[in-house]
Amino acid sequence: MTKVRITEYLDIDLSKELWCCNRCNHELNSARDNYKKACLVTERDMKEVHPPLVEGEAFSFTPDPDYCRLIEFYCPSCGTMIENEYLPPGHPLTHEIELDIDALKAREAAK
Repeated sequence: MTKVRITEYLDIDLSKELWCCNRCNHELNSARDNYKKACLVTERDMKEVHPPLVEGEAFSFTPDPDYCRLIEFYCPSCGTMIENEYLPPGHPLTHEIELDIDALKAREAAK
C-alpha cells in the first residue's frame, strides 16, 4: 500500500485509489472524486464561531449568515476535522483538490 500525504489530515492510497484520513486510516471514497462527499458535514452558527468583539448591534463583526456560512468536513470514523470552508448560502461545496493519479502512480513506481 502506497500512501501519499496530500493535506495535513488527508492522504491518498495510490494502490486502491482512495482518499484516507491520515489520523485513523479510514478510507473515504475514490481519489478521483471529491473527498468531501464521504465526510460528515456540518454548518456552524456564525455567532458561535465569530462572537462579537464589542458588545452592541452597531459593532458586531459576526459575518451575516444571509451572505456567508461556515461548512466543516469531518472524518466519519475518528471525527478529525479534515477541512472547512466559507461559502455563500446555496453555493455548492467546492472541489478544490483534483489530482493526476496516474502521474502520482508513475512517480511512486519510479522511486
